[in-house]
Amino acid sequence: MVNRPAATALVTCAVLLAATGCSSSFDSGDKTAQDSSSKQHLTVLIASSGDAETKAVKDAAAAYAKESGNTVTVDVAKDINQQLAQSFAGHKPPDAFYVNSDQFANYAKAGSLYPYGDQVEDADDFSAQLRTSFTYDGKLVCLPKDTSTLGLAINTDLWKKAGLTDKDYPTTWAQLKTVSAKLTSGKVTGLVVNGEYARLGVFMKQAGGWITDADQTKMTADSTQNAQALSYVQSLLKSGSLKFAKQVDTNWGGEALGTGKAAMTVEGNWLTGGMKADYPNVKYKVVPLPAGPSGKGTLAFSQCWGVAQDSAHRAAAVDLVKYLTTSAEQVKNAAAFGVMPSRTSAQAEYAKENPSARAWVDGSAYAQGPVTIAGFDKVLTQFNTELAALTTTDPKKILADLQSNGEQALTKGD
Repeated sequence: MVNRPAATALVTCAVLLAATGCSSSFDSGDKTAQDSSSKQHLTVLIASSGDAETKAVKDAAAAYAKESGNTVTVDVAKDINQQLAQSFAGHKPPDAFYVNSDQFANYAKAGSLYPYGDQVEDADDFSAQLRTSFTYDGKLVCLPKDTSTLGLAINTDLWKKAGLTDKDYPTTWAQLKTVSAKLTSGKVTGLVVNGEYARLGVFMKQAGGWITDADQTKMTADSTQNAQALSYVQSLLKSGSLKFAKQVDTNWGGEALGTGKAAMTVEGNWLTGGMKADYPNVKYKVVPLPAGPSGKGTLAFSQCWGVAQDSAHRAAAVDLVKYLTTSAEQVKNAAAFGVMPSRTSAQAEYAKENPSARAWVDGSAYAQGPVTIAGFDKVLTQFNTELAALTTTDPKKILADLQSNGEQALTKGD
């Protein structure tokens, strides 16, 4: 099972330099002659979470081909960031492809993406938060293909064994601390999460803080709210009721939950597919994350359907993307491999058909989107390195480093 936000390989603007010189212009690919024939061949590159996702995309592409008269070849990348960077450098990119949120700004700034959002009449059916994540220089560049949020997943057998009931599901930090301690016994840790900002960031949001301001023009990392959040996490780590996944010899929270090493974890709706495939007999329930001093908070993750500026089939590629992001196709994908629709109209149907995913769906209303600043992936890599040592490191130092590194990235703009 691919842990989407954590498994993403990082590519910086330095890699894209060979492709475009990191130009900020969207016009670099306008010289590419466009195919105007009635039947065109499109190439698509995806980063799949497994056979179910691959089959779903290929089936949808085949259905589109039958309807449109175009043909489509779908390839699965081994390392999509690396392969995209190489294809951009060679000016032979796939026509349409997955774009990870942490790389979006790099590609957009480099002029590698064709901005087609203004060609989508019902673009406002995608949530404002998701549209913001894939907007650059005021333009909606690409459509989010799906979305995921984080919830608190609980092993219900271990919960009952500890003498806890449905009334004990934690709704505050204080309650989370209490139940985590009660669930920690022997080889079982109350709460196990990945030691990275894509999980621990929820506590920053719940404390009323975040890494940048809403416009992503100013760093807000070294705030008292963020310090309060990391200090809370540190207190759980020092008590032993919280451990990072690697500390219990697992790769991610789902594995810790499935193997019984964790009674609880913080994970997204991709957990559904992972548990079904690897731990089908483990009973679990997902509830909303407990609220912090500033209220509820979770994180949102997504990828978008990019269209290459250098593609000779831009109009046909946009037509394909419109088909792949219809409500009907998104509901099919949700059933096939567990992602939530990125269209708000489709989320209602998804929630109705998947009542166990209600906590994830409801989280979309107050979720914090990722930082999408060109070159910021390097800053987050360093932040994750320091978070891994949070047990023995002063939270204020970690945040000061994040503040400083982030300000440099904002200044350089690459």
